[in-house]
Amino acid sequence: MGDEFRIDSHKLMFHPKEVARWLSGEEIYPIYVEISPSGSCNHRCIFCALDFMGYKPRFLKSDVLKERLSEMGKLGVKSVMYGGEGEPFLHKDIADIIVHTKTAGIDAAITTNGVLLSKSLSEKILGSVVWIKVSISAGTPETYAKVHRTKPDDFERVLKNLSDAVQVRQDRGLNCTLGAQMILLPENADEAETLAAKMRETGLNYLVIKPYSQHKMSHTQQYKDIDYSAYDDLKQRLSRFDTESFRVIFRERTMKKIKRQKRGYDRCLALPFWAYIDSAGNVWGCSAYLGNEEFRYGDIYSNTFQEIWLGERRKQLMKMVHSKLDASACRVNCRMDEINFYLWELTHPSAHVSFI
Repeated sequence: MGDEFRIDSHKLMFHPKEVARWLSGEEIYPIYVEISPSGSCNHRCIFCALDFMGYKPRFLKSDVLKERLSEMGKLGVKSVMYGGEGEPFLHKDIADIIVHTKTAGIDAAITTNGVLLSKSLSEKILGSVVWIKVSISAGTPETYAKVHRTKPDDFERVLKNLSDAVQVRQDRGLNCTLGAQMILLPENADEAETLAAKMRETGLNYLVIKPYSQHKMSHTQQYKDIDYSAYDDLKQRLSRFDTESFRVIFRERTMKKIKRQKRGYDRCLALPFWAYIDSAGNVWGCSAYLGNEEFRYGDIYSNTFQEIWLGERRKQLMKMVHSKLDASACRVNCRMDEINFYLWELTHPSAHVSFI
């Protein structure tokens, strides 16, 4: 069993109709939208890329968000991932929002630290969620507390919550994929195998071991020059935990790209396929430029999603990105990196492509 979820790659090739429409110059709506229901977070992880957002105690208005979700589903948005600059489960209406997302015809997923994923919450949402990925970047309570900057008790609480979620899924015959991820750092590298054993024992589908990615606006700078060559043997050691039902996905491809000299594309082409909505309701073209007004399309409280997407601000940004934005200056290993490489190949084909 390989990386069946293509976590270390991309999935845009499974949407050829949308890509074909984009290639022909048609206006398309995003396939994927990342939404931050909460600006607050109950952890202060040492690797947090969005620490510059300030963990503000703001929450998306449930009624407006659900109205926009219904609209987005009709416009063709296919998936929403709840995560962003805060902990999504801090939103008091998150269960209702997730259920509504599915009702709107949109696949829902969640990235969370898992502390608030109680059994009762799992019972409410697992039937409406495609996947949940829990950030748990250590294999022991002591290291977990240091890396997540929280109390050690949260570690066992998360393990209990994951175990309960697995049980709920099994009891109800649900298909929600349950996974975890570790940001690989010098502080936790020697606990990756310990964590893999715990995640397999808990009954999860996978554990992702992923590299740190430096956000250009992040206050955190201590890992910006991290060298992952020191962990070349870790992938092989972790492979011994793989079974028919559990997989350690070691993002080797992404780690190697950190030191690459050239991205493989000159311009960002991926922005028409995704969007980001922050906890204040602002709609952004790229999460790497949060706070840069040039990348803000509008907000969901003032306009419908259609009005925002077809609005003048977004048109101007697309022109600027197409003509001036230097992709080499963007965040290394951004979420759209693999998609950009794919789209660049489609629009800048090499010789002999007809010889299939």
